[in-house]
Amino acid sequence: MKYFALGLVFSLLALTGCSKITMLRTEEMANVGANVQSNVIGSVDSSMTRMEDSLRAEIDSLKALLDQAAAVQKRMQAEITMLSRRVSDESERNDSRQEEVIYRLDMLLGKSDKILAKKVVVSGAPTQVSMDSVEREAERLVEAEAMFNTARSDYHRGEYKLAYSGFKQVYEQMKTGELAENSLYWMGLCLIDAKQDDKAKKVFASLAEAFPEGGKVCATMFKLAQLYAAGNDVEKQKQYLQKILSSKTCASTGEFEQSAEILQELLEKNPAEIRTRGN
Repeated sequence: MKYFALGLVFSLLALTGCSKITMLRTEEMANVGANVQSNVIGSVDSSMTRMEDSLRAEIDSLKALLDQAAAVQKRMQAEITMLSRRVSDESERNDSRQEEVIYRLDMLLGKSDKILAKKVVVSGAPTQVSMDSVEREAERLVEAEAMFNTARSDYHRGEYKLAYSGFKQVYEQMKTGELAENSLYWMGLCLIDAKQDDKAKKVFASLAEAFPEGGKVCATMFKLAQLYAAGNDVEKQKQYLQKILSSKTCASTGEFEQSAEILQELLEKNPAEIRTRGN
């Protein structure tokens, strides 16, 4: 009986010890689970934060690209408008020149018949009035027009040196008038494509000075602005852009719209200049 009681006591003690160990292990496992859960939640939160930052950066980048694309599209529209007007103007000028040549030839033919039928008395001797000077003028105009068209064809074929020589010959022959102005302008284009920007500047500057109210003056000043921009001479670039904006002749041209946009961009890069102008 005594041994039985002792056994029972030992059994109770063993059960009590096992229960305590089980409780300790359960508590330890609970703590481990809480730590794991906390680490997992922290890792997920950190990943989500990084994803949000990455998405926000992507959105900002896309927005910047969209803004840039909108600005490029706006500029392209202005350029297309300018080119369209230029093509239309050039077509009208060609038609006008052809009509002028035909009209002059008709007038010359009509006058020659009348004048050749008359006699003019000089020093008492009858002599026939010569039409040589009038005919030479008509021939000169027709010849210059043909040379101009040939030079322009050479330009479009990429023969810039040959085209330059042709346009120069037309200019030297005409000196004044629309054909001379156009020849100077195309000479400048030839020099640009031949990578001779300094010479192109001189030609365009001469054109703007010789034909301040001409049909090419706006395009000429815009070309000068582009040339000085390519040479990083921002001050000269702004001067020509401002000349375009202050010219009544250029008010309805594509060059006017582009000049306003470019000048605004340049001024926005230098807020101090804007404040100075405002004062």
